[in-house]
Amino acid sequence: MIRGLYVGRFQPYHNGHKAFIQKIAEEVDELVIGIGSAQMSHTVRHPFTAGERILMISRDLTSLDIPIYIIPLEDVKRNSLWVSHVVSMCPPVTMIYTSNPLISQLFLEAGRHVVCPSGLCPHKVLSSEEWCSLVKSGDDWVSYVPSDTVRVIEDVGGVERIRLITQTDESVASGNMQPQTLPSFSGCEPNVIPSSDRS
Repeated sequence: MIRGLYVGRFQPYHNGHKAFIQKIAEEVDELVIGIGSAQMSHTVRHPFTAGERILMISRDLTSLDIPIYIIPLEDVKRNSLWVSHVVSMCPPVTMIYTSNPLISQLFLEAGRHVVCPSGLCPHKVLSSEEWCSLVKSGDDWVSYVPSDTVRVIEDVGGVERIRLITQTDESVASGNMQPQTLPSFSGCEPNVIPSSDRS
């Protein structure tokens, strides 16, 4: 049996992640998805909680015909220890799938079999900062994420959160900060590897 591992921050879970996972699912019997930087939320680089990211992924992947395990992974601050940390938190895996050079190198050094497919994503992919910028400015952000991700973001007040966390001290001091209303969180509980390098 082949059990694969795919680690990402999923901030948010987007169409590129979905395409990658669908391709991996054709090659494995079971899939472990690691939610990286699980302790981080409410920043421009990490706007969503681990619980919210789990909802985005689990709701979107219900059509896959293989078992999927979604595991939150908190950061550790030493790359040399990160693989051991991930392995201790996840079910045993035989294949590591990644397009991230650092993750690939760390697992290769640990003697793991790493697959780095290319050309899997037919979609334009944005960094979390670029995506948050679209949300803040009111531009099209919906086309970059699956419909289930859109629903989770709307359910948890994600648009309002991003507009709030992208405010600066200067905008508050100048009186340009918009009044905020806290969202009601229906059915979603809030829940190192240096996050700057492992996405």
